Amino acid sequence: MPESPIRKLVPYADAAKKRGVKVYHLNIGQPDIHTPEVALEAVRNFQGKVVEYSHSAGIPSYRAKLASYYTKHGINITADDIIVGAGASEAILFAFQSIMDPDDEVIIPEPFYANYNGFAINAGIKVKPIVSSIESGFALPPIADFEKSITPHTKAILICNPNNPTGYLYSPEELETLRQLVLKYDLYLIADEVYREFCYDGSVHSSCMHLKGIENNVILIDSVSKRYSACGVRVGCMISKNKELMRTALKFAQARLSPPSFGQIAAEAAIDTPDSYFVEVLNEYHQRRNVVVERINQMKGAFCPKPKGAFYVVARLPIDDSDKFCQWLLEDFQFENQTVMLAPASGFYSSPEKGKDEVRISYVLNVNDLEQSMKVLEEALKVYPGRTI
Repeated sequence: MPESPIRKLVPYADAAKKRGVKVYHLNIGQPDIHTPEVALEAVRNFQGKVVEYSHSAGIPSYRAKLASYYTKHGINITADDIIVGAGASEAILFAFQSIMDPDDEVIIPEPFYANYNGFAINAGIKVKPIVSSIESGFALPPIADFEKSITPHTKAILICNPNNPTGYLYSPEELETLRQLVLKYDLYLIADEVYREFCYDGSVHSSCMHLKGIENNVILIDSVSKRYSACGVRVGCMISKNKELMRTALKFAQARLSPPSFGQIAAEAAIDTPDSYFVEVLNEYHQRRNVVVERINQMKGAFCPKPKGAFYVVARLPIDDSDKFCQWLLEDFQFENQTVMLAPASGFYSSPEKGKDEVRISYVLNVNDLEQSMKVLEEALKVYPGRTI
C-alpha cells in the first residue's frame, strides 16, 4: 500500500509543534467551517435505547431523503439506486470490486486523489494514468491519450469533478467527450462528485448522471464530508441505475454489515441545512482561493492556475523535490516561529517522476491564517537549499 502524501508527514508536524512552532495545516482537506447545527442536534437528541445495525445499503429513511436531494439537482434516482458507505472511500472501493476482476484496469487523469491508488491495490486492479498539465490548468487530457491506454482489461474511467487535488471543474463539453468514449468501448464512468457544491466565478457543476444514453454505465460517488464539513461522520454513497451492478455492490456492503449509524443520523438531518449556509460557505472559499492563488503567483518562480471548484490548488514551486521540501518545512524551517504543512504533489501521480516541483494546498483555513501561511511559504522559498530558480 502506498503512503498517504496527505498524512505521512504528520509525525514531523507533531515534532515541530512540540518545539513550540505554529504549524499552518494546508495539507489536508479538513475544513474549519462549522458543521450545520441541524446535524449536530440530531446526534445530541438521539432517543434510541440501542445503537443498532442499519440496513446494509443504509437507513431507508436516509436513502429516501437523499434521493430527494438529488432530484432537486436534476438527478432522478430512487432510494434503491443508493448504497450508503463509510465515506466516499468505501463507496469507491465497492465500485472497483463490483465492476472489475483482479488485474483489470481503470483509467484516471492524473494528478488524482492519492487514495485512488490505495483503493485500486486493495481491489487487486491497476490504475492507468493519463497525465494532465498544469499549463492547461489540469483540463481533461486529449481523447487520443485515453484511447491509447484502452486494452481488453480496461473496464472504467474515473474522474473527480470538481477535482481533488487540482480544483479543476470539467466542462459539459469535456463530459460529452467522455460519454462518447464510454459508449464506444462500453466502459463504466465513475464520477467522484463530492465537491459539487463548491464552484466559483459563476460556474455551474455538471453531473455525469445528466449524460444521456449511458445511464447503466455511470456510477456516482458522493459524500457528506466536505458538503457539510462533517468529515468525521464517515458517510458517503455509491449511486447507479444499473440494477445488476447494485445487486453485486450490495454483497460487498453486506460483508461489512452496515455503515455508521450515528453518521447516517447526522447525514440525514444535514439534508435540511438551509441554502444560506452554502451561500456563506461558498463566499468564504471564494475569498480563500483568491488569496492563495494571487499570493503564490506573486512569488518568484512559482505558478498556480486559478481553479473553478473544490478547495485545493496544485502549485508549481521552484524546488528540486516536493517530498524533501515539505519535510524540510517541518524539520528545519521556521519563520517567526511558524511554518506550513503542505502535501507533496508527487503522491498524487502514479508516475514516480511527476509532481516533483508541485505541491497541493488545501485552502481550508480562514483568510487571515492563509495570508500569514503564504508569507511563511514565501520566506521559506527564499532560503530553501534545493531552490531551482
